[in-house]
Amino acid sequence: MKISKSRTFKLLTVVVVLFTTVATTVVNTNGNYFEIAKNIEIFTNLYKEVNTYYVDELDPAKLMRTGVDAMLESLDPYTNYISEGQIEGYRFMVEGRYNGIGADIRIIDDLPTVMAPYKDAPADKAGLKAGDQILKIDGKDTKGKNAKDVHTFLKGYPGTEVALTINRPGEKKNLEITLVRDEVSVANVPYSGMVSEDVGYVALTTFTREAGRNVGNALKDLKVEQPNLKGVILDLRSNGGGLLSEAVNVSNVFIQKNELVVSTKGKVQEWNRNFKTLNIPIDEKVPVVVLINKNSASASEIVSGVIQDLDRGVLIGQLSYGKGLVQNTKDIGYNAKVKITTAKYYVPSGRCIQSVEYHEGEPVHVSDDKRTPFKTRNGRTVLDGGGVRPDIVLDPNSESDILQTLNEKNFIFNYVTQWMLENPEVAEIEGFNFNQWDGFVQFLENKKFNYDTESEKLLEQLKEQSKEDGYITEVDMSGLENKIIQAKKEDLYKNKDAIINLIEKEIASRHFYEKGRIQIGLRNDKEIEEAVKLFNDPAKYERILKNGK
Repeated sequence: MKISKSRTFKLLTVVVVLFTTVATTVVNTNGNYFEIAKNIEIFTNLYKEVNTYYVDELDPAKLMRTGVDAMLESLDPYTNYISEGQIEGYRFMVEGRYNGIGADIRIIDDLPTVMAPYKDAPADKAGLKAGDQILKIDGKDTKGKNAKDVHTFLKGYPGTEVALTINRPGEKKNLEITLVRDEVSVANVPYSGMVSEDVGYVALTTFTREAGRNVGNALKDLKVEQPNLKGVILDLRSNGGGLLSEAVNVSNVFIQKNELVVSTKGKVQEWNRNFKTLNIPIDEKVPVVVLINKNSASASEIVSGVIQDLDRGVLIGQLSYGKGLVQNTKDIGYNAKVKITTAKYYVPSGRCIQSVEYHEGEPVHVSDDKRTPFKTRNGRTVLDGGGVRPDIVLDPNSESDILQTLNEKNFIFNYVTQWMLENPEVAEIEGFNFNQWDGFVQFLENKKFNYDTESEKLLEQLKEQSKEDGYITEVDMSGLENKIIQAKKEDLYKNKDAIINLIEKEIASRHFYEKGRIQIGLRNDKEIEEAVKLFNDPAKYERILKNGK
């Protein structure tokens, strides 16, 4: 429906009145009534004039969204506007559930492609498989649609139907599949088990509701399986966080009741709070190792920071992300919300691990000389700002250019999709090993696999600069280029073990879902090996907790 300009003006007048009312409310908290009211009036007048007189027809909602997003982007990466259409995605991040078909879907070759159906979700029950391309949704072509549009089409109320036209690799004809939408719940503890005779393991992928209860239940099960548990590994790698309350509950699994976990402090002092554990722990004595990496953020950093500050366990991995901010959501009408950073959080030593600078939405590394030292309960020195540093730092070389490209360009995914056509059955994870390396290399050659290294990027910059300066000739450059080409050929074989590990994870996920991906990955995990080795050396474990070495 097209809205007339006169009606738009009337709506804007209402908006001015509403904004002015808001400004009147705000005066009680910060005393900036005049500045707020003046700028709201300027903004509204500008919006009205542009919408009325701009040479081309405008979408008022899109124009306003651009303005809102730009305003919030100037604050921090976590203060966001959540429209009515984004509520299901927000619910999934917070609660671990949403209404839809239950599948990880991404755009590959301009078509929405099923990356993984979630176990027992509608997509799984209907027989959707990883690699399936969705050609149509309810008769509408999907080619060229972005991921946001596709997810909007697929989500809906439980009990409603959605018809999909599927192109499945290996099938000559397209498949017509009708699914019944339902509430989809994704497990936050997809796997737990023993990684050695007496060392347990729990993977926590997100801090959605019941995370603390699920980690606690997993630990109970491990203690039943092995009463003489030598230690437990809590895996928070690539866990982006979630509910602060669940960070407290997960910490409470390992630390005693009424222990301070985290404090939040912000502009509105009445909202400042101390969060303490409320329950009897599952086990406050069992040795603990927490695994973190650069993508462990927010609630993951609270738990790892607490374990470190209270000297309750040892951290292994890489420097964490560095998000020490707390967000609260406010309803703003029309089923929309705004998620606002309202406070910073502080772990028991008093430190805040928030990175103080951002570049393109990512935290900028903070050097140690700019970080304030704090003390753990045993007197060990820890630093604020820029993330949580593990007690044992390991570099698994996961950032190699070739591994990044194989994942980001979906070479691993597409190869396994082809591999599955010839190898449809995998009886069990424990005995499975991928042994068709030559076939994978041939696949890459057929796909004309190539990737840019950091060296090549620097060489291109050097070429451009040398053309301007006239210092280096093309002949001089050719020697460097040849060396890089040769090094790239060797790079594939140098990373053979890591690549096979990625292939095995993808194959396992096709048969045993996320649980299988995690389980098979544990076999070749250097950080798991380091943790088991540490549990087998209790003197070293205790020494680290006493003096950090």
